[in-house]
Amino acid sequence: MLNHEEELNLANKARLGDSEAFATLYNANIKKIYDFIYFKTLNKELAEDLVSQVFLKVLKNIGQFKSDNFAAWLYTIARNTIIDYYRSNRETKNIEDCWDLSDGVNLTDNVDDNLNLEKIKEAMKSLSVSDRELLIMRLWLDLPFKEIALNLNKKEAAVKVSFGRALNRLRGKVTPALFLLISLSIYAKR
Repeated sequence: MLNHEEELNLANKARLGDSEAFATLYNANIKKIYDFIYFKTLNKELAEDLVSQVFLKVLKNIGQFKSDNFAAWLYTIARNTIIDYYRSNRETKNIEDCWDLSDGVNLTDNVDDNLNLEKIKEAMKSLSVSDRELLIMRLWLDLPFKEIALNLNKKEAAVKVSFGRALNRLRGKVTPALFLLISLSIYAKR
């Protein structure tokens, strides 16, 4: 796993045409970006396609990278790729992510209790997109607060406060134990 400075150094080398630096960045980030997109779409094949698009965009635009935070730049490209996908496939209600899909869509094939999944889905719908992304990064992707802060280009303390507030918004809608149980079931079955 690369630290922030190593990642920035590799990004600057890749920006100047170093293909080995780009390959290292790709290998270090592909799983994180796949998981992020998967939990936004809950569809394995779609996530694979969108990850390919993300890294093609990164490769195409790496020469224009001028930020001091490669992870934030990469997650921004991933978010925008998801939004672009939903814009071009208008049969969904919300272009930001999958939580507003029509009620007839079965998000996972083998979750034992679909009633519990519906409770989770409804609870997640009630949150803002930024709250959902934060919960996905922390609970499902198991990212530390420091890394989430880097990815979102925010201060770690602000991320912790936002995370606490997002959890509080879920309180009363679904028990935390149920939320974690279902999220682990989704993660294990993908």
